Amino acid sequence: MSIKTLLITPPFTQLNTPYPATAYLKGFLDEQGVAVNQCDLSIGLFNKVFTSDFIARVFLEAEEFESFEFLLVWENRAEYIEKVDEVTAFLRVQTLDVAQQLLTEGYFPKAHRSVKPLDSAYHQLDEIDKAKHLGTLFIEELGDFISANVDEFFSFTRYAERIATSASSFDEIDNYLGYSTTIIEDQLLLLLVNKIEEDQPDLVCFTIPFPGNLFAALRCAQFLKKNYKRIKIAFGGGYCNTELRSLTDPRIFKYIDFITLDDGEGPLLKLIQHLSGGINQEELERTFLLDNGKVVYQNRTPNTIYHHSTLPAPSYKGLDFSNYMSFLDVINPMHRLWTDGRWNKLTISHGCYWKQCSFCDVNLDYIGNYQNTTAVDLVDKIEKVRAETGVDGFHFVDEAAPPKILKALAEELIKRKVTITWWTNIRFEKTFTDELCELLAKSGCIAVTGGLEVASDRLLAKMKKGVDIAQVARVTNSFAQYNIMVHAYLMYGFPTETEQETIDSLEIVRQLFENNCIQSAFWHQFTTTIHSPIGKNPEEFDIKITGPKFKGFAQNDLTHKDPKGAKHQNYTKGLNKALNSYLNGNGFDVKLEEWFGFGILGTTLPKTLVKGFLS
Repeated sequence: MSIKTLLITPPFTQLNTPYPATAYLKGFLDEQGVAVNQCDLSIGLFNKVFTSDFIARVFLEAEEFESFEFLLVWENRAEYIEKVDEVTAFLRVQTLDVAQQLLTEGYFPKAHRSVKPLDSAYHQLDEIDKAKHLGTLFIEELGDFISANVDEFFSFTRYAERIATSASSFDEIDNYLGYSTTIIEDQLLLLLVNKIEEDQPDLVCFTIPFPGNLFAALRCAQFLKKNYKRIKIAFGGGYCNTELRSLTDPRIFKYIDFITLDDGEGPLLKLIQHLSGGINQEELERTFLLDNGKVVYQNRTPNTIYHHSTLPAPSYKGLDFSNYMSFLDVINPMHRLWTDGRWNKLTISHGCYWKQCSFCDVNLDYIGNYQNTTAVDLVDKIEKVRAETGVDGFHFVDEAAPPKILKALAEELIKRKVTITWWTNIRFEKTFTDELCELLAKSGCIAVTGGLEVASDRLLAKMKKGVDIAQVARVTNSFAQYNIMVHAYLMYGFPTETEQETIDSLEIVRQLFENNCIQSAFWHQFTTTIHSPIGKNPEEFDIKITGPKFKGFAQNDLTHKDPKGAKHQNYTKGLNKALNSYLNGNGFDVKLEEWFGFGILGTTLPKTLVKGFLS
């Protein structure tokens, strides 16, 4: 028996380019001779919602509910209905003539986002980017209206994320699945029916990369269980790999049949063989299922290993890049890479070669199981993917791309005269010299992202980051010299972090921006996870885990008390306010205390510290 398989990305993930999980699996299953198709319900649903006909239905629904939050959108509803098709068409394909039309005075209705003064960086944009930014605000205003008045779960990059995040119990999710569907969900299910009728699959697999994909996937699975009883349903992906490893609650299996963990190639192929009658249940690998009413983790060992170096290139066949949108919500050029433009996503190495950071989920396979390949193999895959998609941009989605392989990759690209544009995530290793950064730039590298985390040498050592501030300054400066943009991930609230260290950290960030070492950054507050060294040994970091109590479903984020640290939540607004100013090249002369609404300690660092590291 041949098992026809359909791989689905549920709403909402990325809207500017395909999320790569299904493409990796399709490339693998094609090579194994499995009949497999893929679709992205995320972009599919977006393109159905943001049409004049559907937006008209949204306003009718709001009128029926007598719900009119974001009143300016409601008052200008005729303009939103009239113009949404033209705006979304422009966001798919930008042309100068349409951009000029969209920039005509009075074209866009004024509502809660667009009435705010435009960022100073806006005025430096060309006409296409200005229209793209205003078009993005227009779409976001409609999205705000939908979530406030029609479907509280709606969001552009997540759906019902709140109820799936840290959901130690399945209670709330199960409860919401008992409610009637919204008009957004009805449209999602209509798209699903069309795809099911077209492909006639025996097995439908949903990738769940983030908490914001879980509920929409369950809505689809619930519908399939009711209307297509013969179809088997499997979940996999980052959310399952991270949060469902301790699953004991059987209720999710009312909606699905299987959950696989870690790399999907092996478990999925075994599952297909099992469903076709080739192997029995006991031979499944890394798979949760229900057996006699109890959750069973079926994991025949040793597992079948498919090494990163032997896997084929991902296949994007079935994912039409012309359906995707280019958004420009944040004008900072580095932030744009996540929401603007089309990118082929490819992995240079599997896992992390460092895998020591104490805050990271180093115990999980996707980080702890490091595997690499050769530059020749990588460029072969690059050429295959580019030929299939027609897209020259590549985002290498590594946990941390190794400098040695990046050097070999750059040399191979140049040797074979393969012209691409690419960016990736790195560690700020001292190996990234001026010479290597120059080589990477010549091969097409335009940007790198990396974890600076807490800009404190004491805390960097405590988190086993393997770098210090001086090294980060020199490495980021080397990238910047060759016009490679640098985005730094920043953290505050690390265990035992004092107010002084938070303020000094902000001063380091200020100096890195001022000296053009970094051009973009983002703060996030530290959270303990159960799979990290801190989560497993909190006493070593002087914190106490306070919850949540595990109730059989998801388990990842933990709450904790930090008796030696500052009151970290007090600094959120000030840190972000300062960073937003630095991102736009402003505020370097503003005293640090002015970013906060309360008195703070002064920095202990000299104003020329970073400049000294670079001299």
